[in-house]
Amino acid sequence: MNDLIETLRGIGRARGWVAAQYWATALIVLAGLAWTRLPDKHAWQVGLTLLIPLLLLAAFLLLEAGTMRRLVHDEPTRAGIIHGALTLLVWIAIVCVAWAILDWCDDQTIEWAGYLNSRAPAHLRATLFTYAHIQLWITTLIWISRWIAVPAKVLPHAVASAQWGWRLPWKKSFSLVFDWRWWFAVAVAALVGVLLPGRFFSALPSGTVSHQVWAVGFKLAGAYLLAITSWVLVLAWAAVLLKKSQIGTAEADTNAAGSPLPETGDNAGGDA
Repeated sequence: MNDLIETLRGIGRARGWVAAQYWATALIVLAGLAWTRLPDKHAWQVGLTLLIPLLLLAAFLLLEAGTMRRLVHDEPTRAGIIHGALTLLVWIAIVCVAWAILDWCDDQTIEWAGYLNSRAPAHLRATLFTYAHIQLWITTLIWISRWIAVPAKVLPHAVASAQWGWRLPWKKSFSLVFDWRWWFAVAVAALVGVLLPGRFFSALPSGTVSHQVWAVGFKLAGAYLLAITSWVLVLAWAAVLLKKSQIGTAEADTNAAGSPLPETGDNAGGDA
């Protein structure tokens, strides 16, 4: 309960950056959509087409680094915001590589499901290990890897590097990777921020055109709010667990430094 209260306090302390997650992210997305509509007839338009993605990437990195740093709020030892933002590029690249591998796995789902179904025992091939079941299991495993496993392993290091740069406290960030509370939070965030919004668009459209336009608008707004809120809560939870890990590590180091050394020589056996 104390950790949850500290999470809410961290969000309140970083309310400016948290609010920016909602409006600035929307502006970045809209600017990205507008960028796709830019003509490239003249040289200045081509230059603008190349420049805008860099500006959007810089704005995104600064937004995320600033939010992470404010949530952790460790003034004495943190690096500069530019340094912290640049380190996020490494973790974004790692996520992109991992997702590219998962995309390849997703493309192989049909082939793998057919092969595993053909290798299953005959009496289970039509009941348990059916083609549809195996395909569902593989698809679910890929989804869990994409939205739970990869973020749970990368986010602690990304939050820490946004705060401390390349002087990364690996012991603290790795402690989150092995913390069941962190995995539970990421799983809940994935279900609420990714799976639930996807259900909004699973139903077939009905009603008038005007009704469908309004329905899609409300669904997009709801999906956006759920995704950003889940993202902010996960970042705040990571910051709380990182700070607790930092306090625990500092106390352990203090106790180790302050513990008396064992007596040796004549003093160990008394004055005799």
